[in-house]
Amino acid sequence: MDASTGTPDDEPGLPGFPAPPVAATPYRVLARKYRPTNFGDLIGQDAMVRTLANGFAANRIPQAWMLTGVRGVGKTTTARILARGLNYARAGQPDTGPTVSMPELGLHCAAIMESRHMDVLEMDAASHTGIDDVRAIIDGIRYGPVSARYKVYIVDEVHMLSEKAFNAFLKTLEEPPPHAKFVFATTEIRKVPVTILSRCQRFDLRRVEAPTLHAHLAKVCAAEGVAAEDEALGAIVRAAEGSVRDALSLLDQGIAHGAGSVTAQSVRDMLGLADRARILDLFEAVMRGSVPAAFAELRAQYDSGADPSVVLSDLAAFTHLVTRLKAVPETAADPTLSETERVRGGQFAEKLSIRALSRAWQILLKAIPEVQAAPRPLAAAEMAIVRLAYAADLPTPDEALRQLKAEAAAAPAGDPPEPTARPPLPPIPDLRGGGSAALAAAPRTLPPEPVPVTAPTAMSAPAPRPAAVAPPSPRLGRFEDLIALADANRDILLRTALERDVHLVRFEEGRLEIRLAPGGRPSLATDIAAAIERWTGRRWAVALSKEEGAPTLDAAARAATETRRENAAADPFVREVLTRFPGAEIVDVREMAADAAPPADEETLGEGDAARVDDAADDDV
Repeated sequence: MDASTGTPDDEPGLPGFPAPPVAATPYRVLARKYRPTNFGDLIGQDAMVRTLANGFAANRIPQAWMLTGVRGVGKTTTARILARGLNYARAGQPDTGPTVSMPELGLHCAAIMESRHMDVLEMDAASHTGIDDVRAIIDGIRYGPVSARYKVYIVDEVHMLSEKAFNAFLKTLEEPPPHAKFVFATTEIRKVPVTILSRCQRFDLRRVEAPTLHAHLAKVCAAEGVAAEDEALGAIVRAAEGSVRDALSLLDQGIAHGAGSVTAQSVRDMLGLADRARILDLFEAVMRGSVPAAFAELRAQYDSGADPSVVLSDLAAFTHLVTRLKAVPETAADPTLSETERVRGGQFAEKLSIRALSRAWQILLKAIPEVQAAPRPLAAAEMAIVRLAYAADLPTPDEALRQLKAEAAAAPAGDPPEPTARPPLPPIPDLRGGGSAALAAAPRTLPPEPVPVTAPTAMSAPAPRPAAVAPPSPRLGRFEDLIALADANRDILLRTALERDVHLVRFEEGRLEIRLAPGGRPSLATDIAAAIERWTGRRWAVALSKEEGAPTLDAAARAATETRRENAAADPFVREVLTRFPGAEIVDVREMAADAAPPADEETLGEGDAARVDDAADDDV
């Protein structure tokens, strides 16, 4: 006890005792510390800023804005800046109205940017989804602003509102009071009803381009006094995928991970990435077809902590980079590329073909989700590396054909291989061609075609004027003519039924006998008779029969196609191609016109009786 004061000796803050420590200023993460406060600070959104500036200057201010874009591009920040621009005013200065030029803090700026202004109301629609929350806005909108120029309502994640809440907004949003403005922000623009979108001026905030974001991170590091390597910033930019907030959060994490400095190695360790130089070594081993070297490099990266799926993703990204360098050499000027990527990527672009790069991309694109879902990711990644290595060394189909022809020409002219006997290939019926020749060569037995009568009868009266002579009605000499007539009259349903549901029993002038296939509609005979009379002006008797009849035209076409496929597979040359490309299959057989034989030095696969064969690697992916 102190005799002079009567207070306990251990009470802090008294004479003779140290003063309590002053509370330290709480740390603000970089994403909040460097949040833009005016339109000039926004990066990558020049089109939106220009539109708003022109609208404010011309006093063309809508009642509502809709801001959409991916996470972290600045939707909520832009909404606050927009509210600040709408209410910008300086003490002792005349009122100039809304503006995008805000060189200094105005009367309301600090309160608006700190979300504590009473005339700028922010609502998170993710936690206020019901109609009662919207009704509170509607009830309060009738009252004018307290101190600002406009009453601004900022609704974040507006797509989370319920259907009733959206409907409650419609009338107020279409005709709000002059003092009220709405700013909506969403990442799911497709979930917002079109009735809401049609009442708003929409701005799509773009992903920030890599060079712009790289320069922004470098400026932040300079302001923070942090040493950062360009390669490390490039890795952060690639991981952020155009999101400024993600990039600043990763930079904040990288500074903490690197104890005040940001190096490429620390960023790779932090993100679980593989060394970009080692990715290039793996790419080179794979494209060279060296499976042992590729396995060793993949295992080394795995042992150092790299995720196999991330390694394959980096391989796919580098494949895309090499393709861009080959197609657009100016890509080398990208500041996010390291010198190693720029130099070695250019070397790969000179040596590799677009076909090889495209095939590698397809294999990797399929392998990445497989590795992510596999119980043993490393084993799945190794199997993907095997496919990629062998596909990289695999010749393309035209190269294989030229190689086969060269080998055949270089073979000794001793005993040539005996060709496999095969029947002649019937032509494929063209069911979509129309006309009486649509199925002329189909393997079917039809009655002999009657000779059309062309001479006029005694009952035909001459027309009074040549212009009044009616065009001759179509003559049906064969069943195929009826199908062609249905196609000419655009009766798709009847034509399909004639091809798929009709077994032809007998066809003669004025009479048609058919048997319906299982599933054919019972009224088809009546429909055919009515259609013939409507198209030709003549009555035909269409009867249903119990006789077997000919196969349907659709079945005949399928049988002819299958016969061609079997005959093509029996060809020695095609068998050799299928052997060279394991897993390949014949997908199409085309007939070559007799008078259009190809020259001796042209590739004939895919023409005439040859087959078009898919590449085994392409079939795999």
